[in-house]
Amino acid sequence: MAGRGGGGVLEHGRKGLRARGVVGVIAAQGCALEILPKIDVPGGNDVETTGNIRRRLVHMLAVALDLKIDAGQVTALDWQRETLLEILIRLFSEKLVDAVRQGMPRRYIEHADDLPTLRGRLNVTRQFTALAVEPSRLACRFDALTPDIALNRIMKAAVLRLSRIARTTDNRRRLRELAFVYADITDVPVTALRWDEVTLDRTNARWRQLLNLARLLLGDRFQTTSDGGSDGFSLLFEMNTLFEEYVARMLRRALADTDLRVVIQGGRLYCLETDDRRGLFQTRPDILIKRGDVVVQVIDTKWKRIAARIDDPKQGVSQADVYQMMAYARLYRCGRLTLLYPHHAGVGALQGVIASHRISDSHDALDTATIDISVSDHLPDRLRGIIDRENATMVETGGFSTSSI
Repeated sequence: MAGRGGGGVLEHGRKGLRARGVVGVIAAQGCALEILPKIDVPGGNDVETTGNIRRRLVHMLAVALDLKIDAGQVTALDWQRETLLEILIRLFSEKLVDAVRQGMPRRYIEHADDLPTLRGRLNVTRQFTALAVEPSRLACRFDALTPDIALNRIMKAAVLRLSRIARTTDNRRRLRELAFVYADITDVPVTALRWDEVTLDRTNARWRQLLNLARLLLGDRFQTTSDGGSDGFSLLFEMNTLFEEYVARMLRRALADTDLRVVIQGGRLYCLETDDRRGLFQTRPDILIKRGDVVVQVIDTKWKRIAARIDDPKQGVSQADVYQMMAYARLYRCGRLTLLYPHHAGVGALQGVIASHRISDSHDALDTATIDISVSDHLPDRLRGIIDRENATMVETGGFSTSSI
């Protein structure tokens, strides 16, 4: 719980609880609270609509995590009855079962042991010091092929954590089977897992998606989790971060055949300098569109709803966001600036660039644009339309409004 001015996840309003920019699941013993994003998806009733929102949210996570979900697996998921948490547990456990059936990854690890016969090479220093009085033992150093490596320890940690919170019968069964498979792997606390020791190459590349999903479920990315004295669990995603990464990855697909490239959280130029030339107030624009080393467009994603109201020419755009974009224009010497929001029915029928404003005393422009994420059809093309000014209003025709900021 949080006050209006402080941090936290849930805010108690006049009519009920309100989530503060996060989605996901908060689970406690005997109950669970599921928080879903506001996405205008088609649906005949509340249950169907909720299922479609879950489907879209999982799609966004899959794109952001570079996770491939085959069509058969998507069809088999019970979007309307299973919570987001159970859906993610099912995706992870099914993929892990398939991967383990093809063989658990192993690596050669260096070992040191005192043996009656020589194995590998002799540790001369130890042999003639610690074992000088025991010539029947040889100080050996050797490489042994073992499955007890960082990657498998991460998988085991995910299996053990999910086993405590899974609710559906099928998920519990699969996790019990997996726990048996990983019984001989060292049990490492989540906080002590060595993510930096994981090595992925062509022999174990199929584990990359599982590693990304385990990173999500163990709290290393997007999520904040907590374990107290009770069986509680939280799986929460900041929608601002998720929306930004989703848009950036889809933009990379859209611009793959062009000379433009997408940089996420790049730039990192400073607004100010001290007398000794130390930078202050570093900037990290959400998305930079670059041609070579030149920034041709700055895009800042905002997970909030703007309105198309006649009596509000600002359309609900924050003044602080505009000031931020002005700083980007100056620092990155870029004349194309875009504030990108999720599209919804309240904006109207148009998506893409819905307004283009000239920046005072310059030829630079700040665009306000929306993108409809309720459907994935032609999404890269729709995003490319926001980059291409000539086709910026490609979804239904509409003109630009030009004014000074």
